[in-house]
Amino acid sequence: MQTNYYIAIEGVIGVGKTTLTRMVQSAFNAEILLEVFEENPFLARFYQDRKRYGFQTQIFFLLSRYHQQHETIPAALARGNLISDYTFDKNQIFAQLNIEGDELTMYESVHRIIATKIPAPDLVVYLRADTNVLMERIALRDRPYEREMERDYIAQLGKAYDDFFRRYTNAPVLIIDTNELDFVRRSDDLHLVLNRIQAKLELGPHQPQLFNGGGGA
Repeated sequence: MQTNYYIAIEGVIGVGKTTLTRMVQSAFNAEILLEVFEENPFLARFYQDRKRYGFQTQIFFLLSRYHQQHETIPAALARGNLISDYTFDKNQIFAQLNIEGDELTMYESVHRIIATKIPAPDLVVYLRADTNVLMERIALRDRPYEREMERDYIAQLGKAYDDFFRRYTNAPVLIIDTNELDFVRRSDDLHLVLNRIQAKLELGPHQPQLFNGGGGA
């Protein structure tokens, strides 16, 4: 029986993946790995002019995510379970949307080389939601660099995420529609998500502190 698990929670901007990662940490007795996106110096300019700053933004994210994951994940799994609020492979989604031509070719070459050094999750939990729901959630959290975000971009991103994770083969994928879920305010919704994750991992119904390994982050 596998001792330690690596679960990655994914989804479009605003869907609630970081919130869910923090909320399920104790249930899985896991460390958490959170994406460090606010350090990207191109991000605010990217949302103002995606065509001009797409390559710089995505290259920064690619190298930052590689730096964060390639040593952190194996070390954390040696101690216990790990839950992350992103997958390394998400880089491909954003690159296809925001880069083209020679820049995209160069980006994909770099990605192919370094992706082989990143451990794949045991499970990807893909949280999806409709564009209107995503826009409402983005507005509610009101991050300054997201105020210029266009609805059409979120719609494109949502479709790209749906397509990507429906054909994803690097790890098992659990797709959860969050349009009607509120796992922050409704405990039944949180338990529903936990039970679906554990069923996908064949661990049985949710029980507090089900896992034996790992520690808090």
